[in-house]
Amino acid sequence: MIGRLRGAVVERDGNQAVIEVQGVGYLVTAPGPTLDSWQAEDHEIVAVVHTVVREDAITLFAFATRTERTAFEVLIGVNKVGAKIAMAALDTLGLEGLRRAVETSDVPSLCRIPGVGKRTAQRLALELQGKLPAGEFAVLSAASSRPAPSSADDTFALALQQLGWGKSEIDAARARLEAEGVDASVPVHERVRAALRSSIRR
Repeated sequence: MIGRLRGAVVERDGNQAVIEVQGVGYLVTAPGPTLDSWQAEDHEIVAVVHTVVREDAITLFAFATRTERTAFEVLIGVNKVGAKIAMAALDTLGLEGLRRAVETSDVPSLCRIPGVGKRTAQRLALELQGKLPAGEFAVLSAASSRPAPSSADDTFALALQQLGWGKSEIDAARARLEAEGVDASVPVHERVRAALRSSIRR
């Protein structure tokens, strides 16, 4: 497995580039901002690499830091998120932007990632909680920092609104949970998690 390359970027086409190491060119895929910074360097760069080996190809994904590579590996561990979407997430939002979007459950920002729709964005916000490097995130951190509404049921609705849900979706989720015996007596954060899991299964 190739885990690290030291050399110079000699060719680039979009998010793909050739890093030449002692006369050998390695084709890598990397986030656009990372390639921009490498091309601006007038000396050798060091790329941290995640190697994917398949029967028909060996693909190298390159990053500026181990932290970025770890984030990529966490992303591809999410159900239905492959290397293409994981790379697009880092390319579109950057690691800090991705952290911020997950921390605040910013579904519209996550939907900016090519190939990510609303449900996938919700799944990312749910499943990445506490898993991205250098951070422990709570999906409901934004909701918990605001003054509490008049009732637990209002808090439940507000939390789902912040995740990008509409009124009809919230009403349907409330009905599903009540049918499953998950009513307003259950803590709000548990009800929200149950609603998200229910929507993902549908």
